Amino acid sequence: MKTLQLIKSKVRDRSEIKNLLNVWRFKEESIVFTNGCFDLLHQGHIDYLAKASDLGKHLVVGVNSDDSVRQLGKGANRPLQDQESRALIIAALHFVDLVLIFEEDTPERLIKEVKPQVLVKGSDYSIDQIVGADFVINNGGEVKTIDFLEGYSTSKIVKKVLA
Repeated sequence: MKTLQLIKSKVRDRSEIKNLLNVWRFKEESIVFTNGCFDLLHQGHIDYLAKASDLGKHLVVGVNSDDSVRQLGKGANRPLQDQESRALIIAALHFVDLVLIFEEDTPERLIKEVKPQVLVKGSDYSIDQIVGADFVINNGGEVKTIDFLEGYSTSKIVKKVLA
């Protein structure tokens, strides 16, 4: 039961994070931020998130709410798992320090709240396409891209299951 409580404690409401982030900043511990739907956690996600974690002391992950996943047009049946389940699964990864669900179409407002030193997205984005990149760079941070592990995607898994 202790382990489950620890995992659940990593999933926070945005109104609860200011003090925690201030403590990390006071200790000069770098904050890395990334975001995604993470509908079915697979090896590609693990690889991506582990590499993102290596870029700083604390990894903060924004998870799209169910409504924002639908807005992204990922398919009629998406998300497959509800936002609480997806957030809890991400929080269970030992290298993830904080998980925040966001309702907006983009994580821009959340990025401005977190104020990460490092903003990370997949290399399918160029820096100028990454939401929040200007904010992070203008505040002395950096924006990095990470190559995806070839052959892994939630869409491919869904197609395989349906076949």
